[in-house]
Amino acid sequence: MPKQTIKALVNGGKATAGPPLGPALGPMGVNIGQVIAEINKKTAAFAGMQVPVNVEVDSDTKEFSVSVGTPPCSSLILKEAKIEKGAGNPLQDKVADIRIENIIKIAKMKEENLLGKTLKDKIKEVIGTCNSMGVMIEGVAAVDAIKLVNEGKFDKEIKEEKTELSAEELKQMEEEKKKLAEDMEKRREEYTKLAKDTIAAMVGKSRGAIKTKLVELKIPMALIEELLPAATAAPGAADAAGGKAAAPEKKEAPKKEKK
Repeated sequence: MPKQTIKALVNGGKATAGPPLGPALGPMGVNIGQVIAEINKKTAAFAGMQVPVNVEVDSDTKEFSVSVGTPPCSSLILKEAKIEKGAGNPLQDKVADIRIENIIKIAKMKEENLLGKTLKDKIKEVIGTCNSMGVMIEGVAAVDAIKLVNEGKFDKEIKEEKTELSAEELKQMEEEKKKLAEDMEKRREEYTKLAKDTIAAMVGKSRGAIKTKLVELKIPMALIEELLPAATAAPGAADAAGGKAAAPEKKEAPKKEKK
């Protein structure tokens, strides 16, 4: 039996009969309201996110099926943590602290795409992604959270497949996120001062030597690249007045001798 497939991006839980779905489904003779209801049911967990969906329609019977893709784990982690991006230097900087319930929720969303055989295995995969983003779990770094999962600390929550948080827990998460942001900004200011002082003390040294010293001091590479080029400009590259590069001195062409 011939089948037709429609692929579209929809807002999780908020698909409508308008474009792009409505105009594409209309000529197929299916009940558009039923299709939309099924899509919204299957994408409700992705509220606030763009979700890829496939609608397959049997041209003869008008029966349909809806399959839903899922955003990558990193996007789901950002949504659960309510942050825009992960840490640029995840080994030192932590941008959020989420709960095991958030991890369980993501693992269930990505269940068909994760490699683990059990929910616990899938949870550890999600935590592994948190590690590369600078996201903590239950107050500890992701690598330590995996150890806690192995030790059975979250067995009760995993067995119950708990995914909901209380208002108090959500409030604590938000407060912890603000504290982490303040700590990260304070650390950046300290690194910036140390880097600038070091660069100033090494005036005349090669860029490579200064960079090596900054790396030894554990200055984040992104900050080194931000500060080093301007701070190590060659002497004379800018004039004293406004920092503009000095124009090269013009030389007069030698005069030809008259015969």
